[in-house]
Amino acid sequence: MKKIVSVLLALTLVLSVGVMFACADEGTNVYVTIADKDGKLALAYEPVTVTDIDSDGVLTVNDVLYAAHEQFYEGGAAAGYATETTKWGLSLMKLWGVANGGSYGYLINDVLAWSMTDSVKENDYVAAFVYTDTDYFSDTYSFFDVKMTELSDSGELTLTLSKNGYEDDGTGNWVSAVKPVANAELTIDGEPTGAVTDAEGKAAITFEKNGKYLVSAASAAEKLVPPVCIVTVSCFEESTPDEIKPTEAPTELDEATEPVKETVAPTTAPATKDQATKDQATKDSSSSGTPKTGDATMLWLWILIAAVCLCCIIIAIVIYKKKYANKEAFRRPADIAAVVSDSGVSARRKRPRNLYRRSGAKPVRRYRRI
Repeated sequence: MKKIVSVLLALTLVLSVGVMFACADEGTNVYVTIADKDGKLALAYEPVTVTDIDSDGVLTVNDVLYAAHEQFYEGGAAAGYATETTKWGLSLMKLWGVANGGSYGYLINDVLAWSMTDSVKENDYVAAFVYTDTDYFSDTYSFFDVKMTELSDSGELTLTLSKNGYEDDGTGNWVSAVKPVANAELTIDGEPTGAVTDAEGKAAITFEKNGKYLVSAASAAEKLVPPVCIVTVSCFEESTPDEIKPTEAPTELDEATEPVKETVAPTTAPATKDQATKDQATKDSSSSGTPKTGDATMLWLWILIAAVCLCCIIIAIVIYKKKYANKEAFRRPADIAAVVSDSGVSARRKRPRNLYRRSGAKPVRRYRRI
């Protein structure tokens, strides 16, 4: 029985390790935006599967940026990303192939991060950028109030543009603050729209057809790190490719000329709005090249197997105690002496015969002198 319990314990340990590896393989989904040395968007709100690359037990900004380069940068993280431990801790030394001595910025959910070791969780948003102004560091991080949206009712969208800055708190200390960005022009897929933000940072844009668009902004007054908003438009009905063309009225023909018979090919009814929306969604999903997180089926299977093994171990221990606990206790000489003293019978007569057989000892015969 002891051997069985030992085997079950070993099996549970192996399964536990397997579950940990399965959890590690699943990874955590984090959205990432990176702006390069020219102020252009290299990544725009891309989902990235993040794992604990440094095995410190915590998912950090370092893990996120490493995974983003590994998945999207040509040559992987070895070619475009580097960190170094300095007197300030873990420092970023290369971002998207640019090594400029540490002139980078990185944020978590539009808030400046304290260090590369700040923790992240599922569905967090990490933005990083290379400073284009390495002399005065005038690059300003900007962001929309919406990162991703879908327009299914109308093609109009209103966005609010803000920026991270600093202000005096009244005591001479400068603290971080969020302010609206005025006089910035919105762009759709890099093309200017003519929509300019007001004093509150608000601007409205209109889309004319279905599709997936990248909305950003630029300003002539300040250097903005490009904001990101992914817009999916599915509110317009799509026309069918085959349409019936109107025919002209028949003309008079000469007597010698035979009339020409024209046949009109049958056409299908125009697609409904729901069908067009479904077709567009299918098209977008099939053309998406972003990585997907792993299937959780195997993880639950490992957990189920581990739970079953644990239950088997518990049942085995309970059966073992009920079946063998009393016999094991009775084998101990101290317990036998206690039973004998309570009953008042001599130990030699009260001790069962099979006790000698179990212990391997032979009974001692006593002889009386005549």
